Amino acid sequence: MTRTFAVIGDPIDHSLSPALHNASFAFLGLDCTYIAYRIPKGELDAGVADLKKIGIAGFNVTIPHKVDMMRLLDEADEVCKTVGATNTVVNMDGYLKGYNTDVDGFLEPIKNRKIDCRGADVLVVGAGGAARAIVAGFAKEKVHKITIANRTPQNAERLAKFAKQLGIESDQVDIARAGDIASSFKFIVNATSVGLKGMGLPISTKNITRDSVVYDIVYMPVETPLIQQAKEQRATIIYGWEMLLAQAMKSFEIWIGRPAPYEAMKLTLLGRF
Repeated sequence: MTRTFAVIGDPIDHSLSPALHNASFAFLGLDCTYIAYRIPKGELDAGVADLKKIGIAGFNVTIPHKVDMMRLLDEADEVCKTVGATNTVVNMDGYLKGYNTDVDGFLEPIKNRKIDCRGADVLVVGAGGAARAIVAGFAKEKVHKITIANRTPQNAERLAKFAKQLGIESDQVDIARAGDIASSFKFIVNATSVGLKGMGLPISTKNITRDSVVYDIVYMPVETPLIQQAKEQRATIIYGWEMLLAQAMKSFEIWIGRPAPYEAMKLTLLGRF
């Protein structure tokens, strides 16, 4: 019997997850399929009930449901509990277990480059759900300090407080000033949507140096304005597609119980750009 998986969210038509997972299933000859299923904000309970009715095997969760989905889980892994959000759910005959692959998905490209996070100072631009997973990831890797820059200071404050709860020193900086002090951080991470469709910079890049590691979680376009300018400053670059791919592979492994086919997924993903 064909096992069906899905990604839920709104909007959902831009999602690359169906292409990624269907390519993996085809490559490994698995009788599985993956669909995009739009559930508007406020309709999560009914949408998840419908997925249970059709016997969905598992699903990914994206904006705006990652936090709200937590209350519909029967069980959550430790990372979900820490971050307060889930992005991967397994359905075992109506019993829903949630996982969060964003944290390890974020860290994977750093580890692949053998970059040491321990004792580093980090600038995170943005304070939404993605930024929470990033802060949790850096806390796991024992960085020294995380500075948050965000347009809404209250949200930056909340995220800094979260970092402190995880045992990491944290403060916030005015987003207009963040670029001026960029050279004092080993990692500069864009966790906002600025740069999507090739528009705009989250911070000024003039003080990014060759010692900086610049990680932009925006994956479309591959070369965001931040990545382009950081490259010119000869910084180490980490692309958004690498995080997208790593967290998708981890979801695949949770559902299927075997390693995801990296090359097939990577070729499919980069082919979409």
